Amino acid sequence: MNSGKTIFAQFMDFLSAYEFHKCVERYQGHYKVKNFSCWEQYLCLAFAQLTYRESLRDIETCLRAAGAKLYHMGFRSQVHRNTLANANARRDWRIYADFAQILISEARQLYAHEDFGVELEQTVYALDSTTIDLCLALFPWANFRKRKGAVKLHTLLDLHGSIPTVIWITTGKVHDVNILDQLPIEAGSIYVMDRGYVDFMRLHRIDRFSAFFVTRAKKNFRFRRLYSAQVDKEAGLLFDQTIVLRGYVVSKDYPDKLRRIGFYDADRNKRLVFLTNNFVLPSLTIARLYKCRWQVELFFKWIKQHLRIKVFYGTSENAVKTQIWIAISVYVLVAIVRKRLKLEPSLYTILQILSVTLFEKMPILQALSTTTWLNQDDDSRNQLNLFD
Repeated sequence: MNSGKTIFAQFMDFLSAYEFHKCVERYQGHYKVKNFSCWEQYLCLAFAQLTYRESLRDIETCLRAAGAKLYHMGFRSQVHRNTLANANARRDWRIYADFAQILISEARQLYAHEDFGVELEQTVYALDSTTIDLCLALFPWANFRKRKGAVKLHTLLDLHGSIPTVIWITTGKVHDVNILDQLPIEAGSIYVMDRGYVDFMRLHRIDRFSAFFVTRAKKNFRFRRLYSAQVDKEAGLLFDQTIVLRGYVVSKDYPDKLRRIGFYDADRNKRLVFLTNNFVLPSLTIARLYKCRWQVELFFKWIKQHLRIKVFYGTSENAVKTQIWIAISVYVLVAIVRKRLKLEPSLYTILQILSVTLFEKMPILQALSTTTWLNQDDDSRNQLNLFD
């Protein structure tokens, strides 16, 4: 007898089935499909992410062990590894990419006022990429080096809540700076990136859209100083200069003025030089903004450690992108559940609890709460005391 919903079913109730089916219809995901819908495929791969399954056989074995509970978890047909492998290879990965973007929009609204260390009214983004190594013999489409394959996750992270807003999945050969051509620019926003993204023609595009950037200067950077402002050297600031670029080509790529800020990082005993087109924010705030860029590095480290995006269930490009996008949607869904239920534990703690309670039938808030429920001793119970 079913005495309630499983934790897995309650967790998936935070998803909009209506929005998911709109994504499926957009890319004809159910064309010539009789059994094992796209929704069931999503549930299988989400289950695999939450329970750290290593292979398709793992997924099949664990779900079949659940038996009668599968129907109440949303499965309407038996899970076979061959069926799942075929779905991963053939069904358009953009279904799950679009659905992840819907979850991202919801999460960004929930975390819009989350503190990230710098009090600013503008939206602040961190842009960076991470490389996932692959075997070139198994993934021949993932070009990187002569004897090595890889894919790159280029990520634009909203620092309010560490929510990935846009993700581009490319082969390892694509240089980071090329992503600036596809970057969606919001007027008034601040984009923080490392010096691998320094291309003055592309940076000028950000300036033309009335947005701001903060990056580090390269060592061979040529410029002409126009003006120097006073700085607080006790705070670690070295200089705050207004400059223009020198050189025939780069001066045409970026003809406007730039701001050059020097900062001494005492913790790492390192001298840092920043470039920005923002002349309003204090120079110390610019340095602190660049330090916040480290959140995107922590995001990459987190998903690589706690989600399954380093070992893949299929070798085709479609299968790899499908798995990555579902992993991202699971990360965002955990963040949404944490905010909706007003939970105190970290995302890591919630993920660990979910991994061992998915088949339990109890309220999800009770499972994820850190409150310790103590058993109250009742002296009026009828149990006799053997030692009286």
